[in-house]
Amino acid sequence: MGLGLYIIGDEILSGKRQDKHFPQILALLKAREMRLDWVSYLGDDPAQLTEAFAASFRRGDVALSCGGIGATPDDHTRQSAAAALGLPLELHPEAKALIQQRVIEAGLGDVDSPANQQRLNMGMFPQGSAIIPNPYNRIPGFSIRQHYFVPGFPVMAWPMLEWALDGPLAHLHGQGHQVERAVIVRHAMESDLTPLMEDIEQRYAGVKVFSLPSVDHPVWGRHIELGVKGDSAAVSEAFDYLRAHLPEGSWEDAPK
Repeated sequence: MGLGLYIIGDEILSGKRQDKHFPQILALLKAREMRLDWVSYLGDDPAQLTEAFAASFRRGDVALSCGGIGATPDDHTRQSAAAALGLPLELHPEAKALIQQRVIEAGLGDVDSPANQQRLNMGMFPQGSAIIPNPYNRIPGFSIRQHYFVPGFPVMAWPMLEWALDGPLAHLHGQGHQVERAVIVRHAMESDLTPLMEDIEQRYAGVKVFSLPSVDHPVWGRHIELGVKGDSAAVSEAFDYLRAHLPEGSWEDAPK
């Protein structure tokens, strides 16, 4: 099982809107010691959305999804999630009540008017879905099979996802905690360090090695930030091994 993020909308891919979700959701996860395993940017294409959702449902991933759950012709997320699961869409009774409550509170006229009947499409979710409450305007998102679908508007999406993270996903808090240790290796080439990196990953189960090269750092110039991350005990041993197998004088501990 992985934890992933879908960011959906043609406007993101075209550059009409700048994505704000990725850094914010990283911060929400970090505060809860949860780790993001993948992120996918997708346009409003039903076939692509259905294929992507089917894959993450099949893997058993937990997925957060922002965008495309409205009721206009360019919104396909709800329909694609249903198609990925082979389920029909149905009007969720609680969603219907919330949407009608919003209509009344906002003074949008008779709840049975054509425009307000159209608004009920925003409550059409895959059969068996649960709602995600929306504190901004009551129009809910939905969840099914550990996938949590919210609007693309940050003012709605972020508190809705916080509700999911602190409610149905609270049991995952702390499971993404990792320790990371690194050194700065000056004037190094990644090809020269690769054998050591491979050796460490073979020796220490659950430890990942990373290298972040830079060619124009104002302090270190051309260098590689070389490190290990994972479980605290294993990382400590792997980090000692890494430093012991680098040439003396070629490295210094990276700032924490």
